[in-house]
Parts: sequence; structure tokens; C-alpha cells
Amino acid sequence: MKKPRILVVGSSNTDMIIKVGRIPRPGETLIGGRFVTAAGGKGANQAVAAARAGADVTFVARVGRDMFGDRTLAGLKADKINTRHIQRDPKAPSGVALIFVSESGENSIAVASGANEKLLPKDVQNAEAAFKNADMLVTQLENPVSSITAAARLAKKHGVPVILNPAPAPAAPLPASLLKLVSIITPNETEAEFLSGIKVTDTASAEAAARVIMGKGVKNVIITLGSKGAYLCNAETSKLVPVRKVKAVDTTAAGDTFNGALAVALSEGRSLADAVCFANAAATISVTRLGAQPSAPTRAEIERLMRKK
Repeated sequence: MKKPRILVVGSSNTDMIIKVGRIPRPGETLIGGRFVTAAGGKGANQAVAAARAGADVTFVARVGRDMFGDRTLAGLKADKINTRHIQRDPKAPSGVALIFVSESGENSIAVASGANEKLLPKDVQNAEAAFKNADMLVTQLENPVSSITAAARLAKKHGVPVILNPAPAPAAPLPASLLKLVSIITPNETEAEFLSGIKVTDTASAEAAARVIMGKGVKNVIITLGSKGAYLCNAETSKLVPVRKVKAVDTTAAGDTFNGALAVALSEGRSLADAVCFANAAATISVTRLGAQPSAPTRAEIERLMRKK
């Protein structure tokens, strides 16, 4: 089978992670345990997840001219990701994320965006050649919305479906001009509430939120619900796709792993429901491991989990 060609436009960070018993309260200092530095950033995580799930991946991004940028490029190349369209910013530093991970696997994250904020529409437009051969575009919201919109417009121009992971939840409503270019949107509960105005607490509220989002022009909505699975809604179906229960170690990048794997499965011709099952399996494996990109599973690992009864 020919490898699907996935194009990711997005962010790249270096994650600095401290494992703690629980997430600190405001003003509180906790003595933590293990400290780990790992490659991260939603865009880079999704690119790595797609590559390990079996795709040829091209990544459009911006990093600094610093040691973090050097490490990022080396790591992406180790996963055989095309880095030709990653710009090196001469002034802004590479993005950095500070992450607390509790014993239950929950996390609290603060990001210094750095060069990610400097990814401009012209940088995206300069990568147009990569859009011409892509099977799917995956993007998120850790870069300027204007740049994400430019990517979606180029995808539309070249007939490439768009997966938008609307994370982190934006400070302002997403423009209708962007949403109408999106083929599939993949918010979590918090992001779905932001987009719809409906608090997602169960499958009924997930469906209600999804239908509001569909009313804004997106035909397919997948709300990721953590350990409950993912709620899929479009004109043909509305249902919860459950996940296998596992003990979570770190939920960082579970959503990114889901999106990267989803893009691969869809580009291989699977139905949307089957693609969600594949993506659920990849995300399930990722939460059993510490770190963002280190947690992304290989294709063989995903298929092995899917074969289990």
C-alpha cells in the first residue's frame, strides 16, 4: 500500500515536564519527582504521530536558531519527517512548554510560544508545493489564526481535506471563513464548549454541541472525551466510539496522537468511524507513556492493540 501523504502546519515546542503527586494550587510549591525534557508542540506531536502510524509527513513550522530548534529538527528527521519547510527564526526563541503531570496522568501546561507566533501566512504560502501532493492537512491553534486560515485556503485550492484540532481553545471565536474550509474538527470537551456554548458532560450534550458546531459550516465533528472515547457526529451518524480502559501515566499529547493517527487512517480510505477506532487505539497507547512525542506509538503497536479482544 502506498503511504499516505500528510501535511502538518503547526507548532513545535520543547516540553519540560515534572511528575508530581497532584497539580499545584495557585501560590503553592510542591517538591516534585521525575524531571523529563521531551520534544513537543501540538503540530510536531501530530506530525510524529502520523509518521509513526505509517505516513509520509511534511511539517511546516517555525523554530528558533537555538539548541531547542536544533534538537527539534534532529528529532523530526529521525522520524523521517520532511523538514524542508521549517523556518529558523533569527530573533525569536523556539517554543517551550512547562508541564506538571500528576500521579493520575492529568496535566497542567503553560507555553511560551516564541517562534511559533512568528509563523506567518507568507511562510505557509511559500510551502504551497507541499500542498499539491498532500492527501490530508492537519493543523491546530498554537500559531496565528491568520496562518492557519492561509493553510486551509491552500488546502481548499488543491483539493486537500482539512482536519482542524481547535486547541488550545482560542481567545476569540474562530472566523467563519476558517470553519467553512474545515472538513473535520476535533475539539475536546472544553474546546467544544467554547465553540458551541454547550457544556459537554455526557453523550447527549456532546451531540448537542456537535450539531451547533456543524451549523457553523463543519460537516464532521469529533469530540474527544478522554477515557470515554470520542463522539462522532455528521449528517449520517451520531455515536460514541469507546476506547479500551488503561491506567493513564500522562495524557499530554493524547489528542495530538489521535489527530495524527486519524489523518493516516482516513487517507488510507477507512470510513470515518473506523478511522476514529484507529485513532482511539493510538491515543490509548500514548497515555500509558510519559512525554509528548516519546509516547506516540508505531503502526505495529496500534494494530496489535486493535487485534486484542
